Amino acid sequence: MHGTMTSYTPAVRQPWYRVLYIQVLVAIVLGIVVGYLFPAKEHPDLIGTLKLLGDAFVNLIKMMIAPAIFCTVVHGIASMSDMKRVGRVGLKALIYFEIVSTAALLIGIAVAEIVKPGAGFNINPATLDPKAVASYVSRAQADSVMAHLMALIPSTFFNAFSGGDLLQVLVIAILTGVAVANLGPMGASVAHAIDLAGKVFFRIIGIIVKVAPIGAFGAMAFTIGQYGLDALKPLAFLIGTFYATAILFVLVVLGAICRLNGFSIFRFTAYIKDELLIVLGTSSSETVLPQMMLKMERAGASKPVVGLVIPTGYSFNLDGTNIYMTLATLFLAQAVGADLSVGQYATIILVAMLTSKGASGVTGAGFITLAATLAAIPNSPVPVAAMALILGIDKFMSECRALTNLVGNGVATIVVANWEGELDRTKLAAAMAHPATVGDLVEGQPLEEAI
Repeated sequence: MHGTMTSYTPAVRQPWYRVLYIQVLVAIVLGIVVGYLFPAKEHPDLIGTLKLLGDAFVNLIKMMIAPAIFCTVVHGIASMSDMKRVGRVGLKALIYFEIVSTAALLIGIAVAEIVKPGAGFNINPATLDPKAVASYVSRAQADSVMAHLMALIPSTFFNAFSGGDLLQVLVIAILTGVAVANLGPMGASVAHAIDLAGKVFFRIIGIIVKVAPIGAFGAMAFTIGQYGLDALKPLAFLIGTFYATAILFVLVVLGAICRLNGFSIFRFTAYIKDELLIVLGTSSSETVLPQMMLKMERAGASKPVVGLVIPTGYSFNLDGTNIYMTLATLFLAQAVGADLSVGQYATIILVAMLTSKGASGVTGAGFITLAATLAAIPNSPVPVAAMALILGIDKFMSECRALTNLVGNGVATIVVANWEGELDRTKLAAAMAHPATVGDLVEGQPLEEAI
């Protein structure tokens, strides 16, 4: 068991109106109302301004992700000192990612075959306009497997920070951590300095998180104002099927994994409710990456495990995106009347497993990944142009992808820490019994304990 056994000290209770998740929830509701009352067609300037609020919050958080991850990973590896241990944690994480991701792909196929959300559309592929998705297709075609591998290496050390590529940051952080671990006594001083720098970055994140309700309000108002609730009606069954499938996956698959590792999926989702609401408002799981790292540490996972699993999971453990890819692919096949063979089903799964790697938590990444999947299937009976059928609702499905990805990566972190014997059960029990808010984690003494 990792860490010392510490008792839980409850935070001072705040007035309800100062609790972050309540503020974000109110902001989301207000955003929906404003977007509905002031559609973009009639009020383009207002909706455009509100979009800037959401974009500004996302950019502020993304500005701090790279340095926060770098400091966390470097300090974690340097404090491990045993490089075999680092490799063991990484290998266990990748094995877990592949098993659970494959389960997500299979569940998407199973639900699509049982529910058949695309049946009855009877779309003639010849009538589809490929121009509607041309930009997504071109981006997907440029995103090959070799391109993914080469993209792991930044052109310069600092380019990874300016570009914001999580995998690049992870690569240079691992190399730096290994180098610092091999410096001996001098390395301990360097690791301490990096740890202090990390605390500064997390303090800055704590300041930024205070404006999360404003960002969620702007992003949600733009989504409803730009696309409108009417956009949901023609494909409401597909949207409902996707959300229901994601909930099924979280409760059944991830729920079973949680139970096997000694905690409840319901308690866990309550524990990260703040982050879930922020993701719901912004459609991006990247907006809560630093907070998730802090919360997983407070839940008892060791800092080195958190530093390796969370950033890697954001590229390799995208359960929501995997469900979406197979479910959407079969929906499009059913909509155009294409019959898939067993071999084509297998190809879809294999291709989706590859194309999903590297899809980040940014809004719209799942749609590009879907384009890459369809384009990579040999002799595919489903034309890429068929994606135009779901282009208008992708923004509404993006929230569900991001939410499912977030829960999946949080569960993965606790599980890998448990496998590695680096899970403090006392902290886990306290965190599940007394769910903390982001404010608890970025202000005062609790932050010092978490970091």
